[in-house]
Amino acid sequence: MKKKRSLVKWLIFVSVFVLLLLALFLPLPYYIEMPGGAYDIRSVLTVDKKTDKEKGSYNFVAVSLVKATPIKLLYAWLTPFTDIQSEQATTGGYSDSDYMRINQFYMETSQNSAIYEALNLAGKKVSLDYMGVYVLDVAKNSTFKGILNIADTVTGVNGKTFKSSKELINYVSHLSIGDKVTVQFESNNKKQEKSGKVIKLKNGKNGIGIGLTDHTKVNSPISVKFSTEGVGGPSAGLMFTLDILDQINNEDLRKGRNIAGTGTIDQDGKVGDIGGAGLKVVAAAKEGASIFFVPNNPVSKEMKKIDPSAQTNYSEAKAEAKKLKTKMKIVPVTTVQEAINYLKTH
Repeated sequence: MKKKRSLVKWLIFVSVFVLLLLALFLPLPYYIEMPGGAYDIRSVLTVDKKTDKEKGSYNFVAVSLVKATPIKLLYAWLTPFTDIQSEQATTGGYSDSDYMRINQFYMETSQNSAIYEALNLAGKKVSLDYMGVYVLDVAKNSTFKGILNIADTVTGVNGKTFKSSKELINYVSHLSIGDKVTVQFESNNKKQEKSGKVIKLKNGKNGIGIGLTDHTKVNSPISVKFSTEGVGGPSAGLMFTLDILDQINNEDLRKGRNIAGTGTIDQDGKVGDIGGAGLKVVAAAKEGASIFFVPNNPVSKEMKKIDPSAQTNYSEAKAEAKKLKTKMKIVPVTTVQEAINYLKTH
């Protein structure tokens, strides 16, 4: 009898232990987004090798992304200011490593755009040099599957070079299905050349089956250096631009204030939408920011069809700020110039 009781106790202990391990470590097809932090841009940026000693700060804001387990999912359900999203919605179906590579590229792109826009606004000499086509995706039926990888840069096709991704796409689309095509590219800083064939794409056009965008690099006599290892995404572009502009112009728009914000930056100065606007408001408020810039672009009809509840970044941020009862000023912008004007007049 005692042996049976001991066996039952042992089985219960083992079962509880196994369930505990599963709760702690079993990966689920979800990600949990939480407020990250607000970081002084001067900690990752130097302009002309000088130290910016002015009071106040420009801050870029991050969202913490965590792979879900049962216990973490329960924590997220019980904790305010957290979002739970499916793995597909978060990563777009990419592997963790590819998702990280894409976000690192977006961070690099946001830095280049910020430098270019800030120097342009300051009237300084600057240009964007075309480096090639950056690979964002490779179609399953592409003959370059397993040859070209995410983060590679295509520099030429059949020995021809181009000045934009549009030119490359136009050239390849005029080739015939099944034609042999040789691609010149850089992978892990090594130049390579491989051959494949032209295929029919989903849009009905001919191509080699890669998702792509322009890979550019800023060219200017003014040295602007970033050190953002481990941080990805394009959403810090607006704040990078403001900080660089302040230092180049020797114009103190901060006036001692702790200013945070989010939004991508285009080469024409437009501020683009981002994800997690509400969570970033929480992070900025916790760090004591007095101003928070946020994109305020209208929601497209296409997005409304997909998600009738879709709202602007500004509406999302404003609603979250109301819940927090923060005194931080939520400022809507659509261009970097609007942010500059606000800082000059307030």
